[in-house]
Amino acid sequence: MPSTLLSIQVIPKTPNGENSYPYVDRAIEVIQQSGLKYQVNPLDTTMEGELEELLEVVRKMHEVLVEAGSPSIISQIKIAHSPAGFSMDTLTEKYR
Repeated sequence: MPSTLLSIQVIPKTPNGENSYPYVDRAIEVIQQSGLKYQVNPLDTTMEGELEELLEVVRKMHEVLVEAGSPSIISQIKIAHSPAGFSMDTLTEKYR
């Protein structure tokens, strides 16, 4: 079982004040390509994995957004870590 959950909301600044959704889509593509379990939510995306690999995905997300032309990015991140393991399913199963 993975030891860490990481939820991230990226808020990219766009070069000409255009809609940021296409940039957010590119950031989510990085998560999809990572092979990690994830869930896209209305205001953030949650991933499961080991802390080091999750932080590497965050780094790649920022890199892709800069390459796409974003002059700056703010990311709001929440991390839940337990050596015994964490999963989205175990934390939310009683609500399903």
